[in-house]
Amino acid sequence: MTPDLRQGLVAGLGAYLIWGLLPLYLKLLIGLPAADVLAHRIVWSLLVMVLVTTVSAGWSRLRAALARPQLLALLFASAIFITCNWLIYTWAILNGHVLDASLGYFINPLISVVFGVVLLGERLLRVQWLAVGCALAGVIVLTVAHGELPAISLALALSFALYGLIRKQAQIDAVTGLLVETLFLAPFALLWLLTRPTGGFVQTIPTLALLALGGVLTALPLLLFGVAARRLKLSTIGLLQYLSPSLVFLQAVFLFHETIDPWRLFAFGCIWLGLAIYSLSLMRTPAPQLSIPGDSRKHFPMDQIIIRGGRPLGGRIPISGAKNAALTLMPCALLTDEPLTLRNLP
Repeated sequence: MTPDLRQGLVAGLGAYLIWGLLPLYLKLLIGLPAADVLAHRIVWSLLVMVLVTTVSAGWSRLRAALARPQLLALLFASAIFITCNWLIYTWAILNGHVLDASLGYFINPLISVVFGVVLLGERLLRVQWLAVGCALAGVIVLTVAHGELPAISLALALSFALYGLIRKQAQIDAVTGLLVETLFLAPFALLWLLTRPTGGFVQTIPTLALLALGGVLTALPLLLFGVAARRLKLSTIGLLQYLSPSLVFLQAVFLFHETIDPWRLFAFGCIWLGLAIYSLSLMRTPAPQLSIPGDSRKHFPMDQIIIRGGRPLGGRIPISGAKNAALTLMPCALLTDEPLTLRNLP
């Protein structure tokens, strides 16, 4: 294992471990309203992101982002969806619905796949449609067995899938994107806190310290994920993402002793089967190929790159290969608005 790969794996595990252990943190805040916890998370996240941006000399990226109205509109929309997601998740954990929260994040990848097909025109293999069908079967089983839709799980999955869909269109790095989103949200969060004596800054020191920790727990895994995304294969990232809801599921059953009846267990089994099928299909799919005619030492804007079997990609993409030949794309999750430059190819 190369040092880069080892660093990426450690960073990826760190990110998903933090996300997976968030219920332990939130359970320490039982007694506080979910909206108050969320408002604190937004305010403290803004302070952490300002510090991170200063350390990483990222203010020029922020100025560039603020000069792009279309990008700001996308980030405002993504801020709304991530706020809904955070609020639902916080409420679910504080009110004993940890299993529902884990189910939501198991469903999320497959809902994102459906969004890709319906809204972005992406194509699925037959086996991938089978995976989506398994997840749908799990939701139907829960609905029939309990007499109602798994609203919390679906709301979490849909809100995060919509957030991911919008952020896919917003070509901006993760740190600057989160900073802009928290800049949009912070005034509303501050107004809420200042008008809510139970959620304002009139807290005991230990409670206030716990609330401030929420800002670190928002920013740190995102930064670790950025390191992992630059160093790991997309298939590895795809497998790591199931670590988080798996940890939440284990906490719900063995630590918080939530009831898991046979129907719910069967539904989880359907969704796990769907995820396994989809993950295996990704591992067996060949890497997308890029053909570039003519001089390979040119600048190619991202919307002019044609990928066989898929849509144009946005972001800085490391490539390897030969001049005037098919080049293998190495996917990267960090998005920028910079053009792709091909240099020093053999």
